[in-house]
Amino acid sequence: MNKNRSKILALKYRPRLFEDLIGQEVIAETISNAIKIKKTPNAYLLTGIRGVGKTTTARLIAKALNCLKNIKDGKMCNENEICQHCSEIENSNHIDVLEMDAASKTGIDDVRELIDGAKYNPTSAAYKIFIIDEVHMLSKQAFNGLLKTLEEPPEKLKFILATTEVRKIPITILSRCQRFDLKRVSVLKISDHLKKISNLEKGKISNSAIELLAKGSEGSVRDGVSLLDRAIVFQSLNPTKVIEIEDVRKMLGLADKTKLINLLKLVFEGNEKEALVNIRELLEDGLDAKNFLNDILELIYLFSRRINLGPIEKDLFISEPELRLIDEVSKNLNMEDLGLFWQLTLKTIEDLKVISNENIALEMYLIQLVHIKNIDQNEESVNLSKNISDSPVAQKKQLSENDNDLKSTNSLKDQLKNIQQIKTMEKGELNKESKKEVNTFQVRSFSELISLAEKNKESELKYDLDRNVKLVNFENGKIDINFNENLNKNFIKNLSKKLFEWTGKRWIITLSKEEGLKTLYEKRIDDRDNLLKKEKQNKISKEMTSVFPDAELIDVKIEDD
Repeated sequence: MNKNRSKILALKYRPRLFEDLIGQEVIAETISNAIKIKKTPNAYLLTGIRGVGKTTTARLIAKALNCLKNIKDGKMCNENEICQHCSEIENSNHIDVLEMDAASKTGIDDVRELIDGAKYNPTSAAYKIFIIDEVHMLSKQAFNGLLKTLEEPPEKLKFILATTEVRKIPITILSRCQRFDLKRVSVLKISDHLKKISNLEKGKISNSAIELLAKGSEGSVRDGVSLLDRAIVFQSLNPTKVIEIEDVRKMLGLADKTKLINLLKLVFEGNEKEALVNIRELLEDGLDAKNFLNDILELIYLFSRRINLGPIEKDLFISEPELRLIDEVSKNLNMEDLGLFWQLTLKTIEDLKVISNENIALEMYLIQLVHIKNIDQNEESVNLSKNISDSPVAQKKQLSENDNDLKSTNSLKDQLKNIQQIKTMEKGELNKESKKEVNTFQVRSFSELISLAEKNKESELKYDLDRNVKLVNFENGKIDINFNENLNKNFIKNLSKKLFEWTGKRWIITLSKEEGLKTLYEKRIDDRDNLLKKEKQNKISKEMTSVFPDAELIDVKIEDD
């Protein structure tokens, strides 16, 4: 009794029957029914994230196949009366049930040892069972060694393979197994399970705190029970204390969602100074960087839902005050900003893997968010109002028919990110240059613009105008363009600067969703192809082909008079 009391909760409340599995009812029923009618596969493959019950299910299968009670009425032992086989399997000391951790035993020699043992009949149980955990860690040679035995094992031998990385398992192994995918468990089911355990352990913990623990488990029952264990240990030091949601937030390094919404509100308002003060306060309170960024992703998702789908329904994890805040902040947001925020947040999560100082990383992240938001404030250099869809994210939906369109969307994001640089440039360099006496030019057409770029030796700009820009409309002081995926990401900045230098006034450059004309380079290629096709029908070309059957006209050049 004392021994059981000293166990960690994850082991103490480990399922002992198929009915005890949390969130895997369909799989449990399928496996148990197959065992009852004695139609079991040679090998099982159990997949799923950590803590959803793969190893536990493997042991339950071993118990069901070897239970002495099962021989009589097709049922397993219950907690009150347990047979010798079930008891030994639960304690991991059954002679005919071998568990191997493939993470530590990855080689062909370890598999050969298993195969050699497979030759012999079970000593005392009905079946000899090999449970291989984290099977994806086996080497290629080890997998090859398993193939034949998996396909045609001895009559009294069963393999049970468990893995979190099913894509790493060779298809030859997968085809020889009956696969069961254990799904993530819902927050509601984990929450109910934690409440039962808390009551049995006489833990004093509020429902809201348990719900936050369940959410923090990310669909893993074992993680949820382990988090509850930590909370109960924390509470046991002060028996009269009730664990509240704030205590759990501190334990997990989470921030209050209201504080996060207010932090994002400061970012959206461009209040960089106050945003940095707030993030430093959260970091001093023990904020975990990865949890913080994941919470930000959740809020960006909620803002997007509010903008696109209307009011958000209340659930376990969004309070009324939080919903009101989300409604208020969403009024001043657009999907363009949220799409860029989402991408930057994902990038920062990746950056955390290589950055030693997480505090600096989060502060830099907020600074970048503020400056991305400020992009929208520049309306003098670039007009994005009518000729482009609401955002790069919306344009991505419109242009997602092929890979080239997707690349075009990414190029558009690069152009947007450079608008802020144009604004800074106008205030600084352009103001200085405008004071100088310079000769201005009249640009009356797109071809004149290209000629002007060539005359001023702006080779990179000329190249983009000639090969990567599709003209939609050209007016004095305004250009509407489309572009291909090869356009330089600094094109708008460079063109705006040069047009101001050459003409003495600012031009509006509009990125259009219309297809536009072909690039000048594409036109030249088409003209050459048409001329080549025409010349192939020429009498001289036909006579040449008749004399030299293998000859082919490949190019045509027009000489100047």
